[in-house]
Amino acid sequence: MSIKVKLPTQLRAAAGGASSVEVDGATVGEVLAAVYEVHPELKDRLADEDGSLRRFVNVYVGGDDIRFGDGLDTKVADGAEVQVLPAVAGGC
Repeated sequence: MSIKVKLPTQLRAAAGGASSVEVDGATVGEVLAAVYEVHPELKDRLADEDGSLRRFVNVYVGGDDIRFGDGLDTKVADGAEVQVLPAVAGGC
């Protein structure tokens, strides 16, 4: 099943400049593992040492935040769009 993973500008350098990556997977965890195989630098940016998503990384499937579903076990339908959004903080 082909899944489109959309990457924001701040992650594109770690993905060779790509704004999206097409991979296969049945769950968010499988999809991200496939993304890490293609672009290993993204794993350091998105996951901690045990493979869990870093606390500041938000992932959406079809616009729904996976934190309010099954997390990395969230099912992903063929043709779905997954969006990865690291939180951005700042101030004066």
